[in-house]
Amino acid sequence: MRRIVATALPCALALACVACAPPPQEPTDKPVEPSATHLRDAIREPLDAARETQKTVEDAAAQQRQAIEAAGG
Repeated sequence: MRRIVATALPCALALACVACAPPPQEPTDKPVEPSATHLRDAIREPLDAARETQKTVEDAAAQQRQAIEAAGG
């Protein structure tokens, strides 16, 4: 019986101390709200680069077709 009391009493005291602790303070500085422009730009940059590359490839293919037709092919 003493063993149970010797174990339960410190546990109960620890729980009581934790329950009485003040809540953590909220930060005084507001975090900066992320703007959607950063994400939008990060998505658009590779897409724009891919569109430019596709246009370059299509222009080169058109020039090649013209060269083949001009050569009599």
